[in-house]
Amino acid sequence: IWCILFLGGWLAWSGGADGPGAVIRIDLGMIDHAISTALNESDVLQKMAEEAAKKKPTTKPIKGVSGLKMKDLRPPVISLALPPGSGIFMVVLVQMTIAGKSFIGGNTAIALAANLTASSRLWQDATGIPRLSCRTRHIALVSIKTNLPSSILLKVMSKFLDSTLQKVLPGLLCPAVDAVLNLVNAKFTTMTSKIPLGTAGTLRYALLNPPVTTETFIELDLKTILHQKEGKEVDLPMDQPVASLPLKRDAAAQLILSANFLSAELCILLASFNLDISNNMVGVNWEGKGMSPLCFDSPQISRVLPPSQPMVIEMREAKAPVVTITLDKSCVQLFSTAEFRVIPSDSAPESLFVLDVHSNLEAQFAIAEEKLHLSLALQSLACVALASSSLGTFDELLLKRVLAAIVHVAYVPSINRVLRGGVPLPDLLGITYRRANLSGFEVGT
Repeated sequence: IWCILFLGGWLAWSGGADGPGAVIRIDLGMIDHAISTALNESDVLQKMAEEAAKKKPTTKPIKGVSGLKMKDLRPPVISLALPPGSGIFMVVLVQMTIAGKSFIGGNTAIALAANLTASSRLWQDATGIPRLSCRTRHIALVSIKTNLPSSILLKVMSKFLDSTLQKVLPGLLCPAVDAVLNLVNAKFTTMTSKIPLGTAGTLRYALLNPPVTTETFIELDLKTILHQKEGKEVDLPMDQPVASLPLKRDAAAQLILSANFLSAELCILLASFNLDISNNMVGVNWEGKGMSPLCFDSPQISRVLPPSQPMVIEMREAKAPVVTITLDKSCVQLFSTAEFRVIPSDSAPESLFVLDVHSNLEAQFAIAEEKLHLSLALQSLACVALASSSLGTFDELLLKRVLAAIVHVAYVPSINRVLRGGVPLPDLLGITYRRANLSGFEVGT
């Protein structure tokens, strides 16, 4: 099943104060695939065939035919439609043979084709899981062929329709439809399972609103429920502008992930971004040329910290990252602190100063193993400001170049290693995300 994966700003929707972290649109092809897969993975058809092979008593015998039983039940042909605002309309063509003995002697075979039409309601249960339930059913005869003489056929036809079609077939076929819907519901349930985000926390998808059905697709607005490992839920940020959803393309499922959801997902991993950087971890500068470890242009710092003095830089995230996605580029803003500590040989580490660092990073997305993978590359340091210092005040901008080298060479690669686990995507009806097309869309203001 093909999937178009869009990455966007905030997603426009109707009603409520919270917005969806993800929106998924599924078309008839995807639903048909899910039903076919459910039938193949279960024994529904086998049970139908076994039931059809049993001798079926009737309230009144059909004159001229005795010992009726059903056999040769063929796999049903299922056609689907999406009534707007409802659920799924299903037409099931069933073909079988009714066998018995004729009073004139010999075996009698009646080949029957019937349509079972069923309308189902798609709704949301209390746990946020989509559910299908059957509302109405109707069985209509499509064709009938028999080896009985035509004169006998005319006499028995009315009783056959009454006794066999209207009494035997509903009991055989309607439970099978319910079984198929239950199998699809079981596949919906997997969407809401808790998914571990490494050791940092968990992610769970659930319906935010009741499903919306149009003539071409079913739309599901999903909450993305993120919990830290301590159990605390992470709220999605609400400060980004609203965007309209791109139009759905034909013959593909469509998943749209909110940039706010991706920002919140990075929040779960913040503690894993922390890094202590020592002298020997930074051996190249921004252009990739050799440089002395942690050279400083400030004479004031150089007097306090000779080049040979061991030192560590503690990089910590101070607040939530912000993910911004447009049609042309995706960016992540990190808000960090960089604490520079000297390590004397005969005493405990001493803090020299702390810098507030605002980094702009370009984000690249890829799909692998049914997950969205994110990698970052430093574009610039938007801001470097002195937060505290034991050395007194100095021009912190003199450190911007060496700090960029630290972030580029040591800190960003460490973050990318944390991000290798990827963002698990909704497990819904067998979508194959590894074949997805990735696209961003522009956020309107």
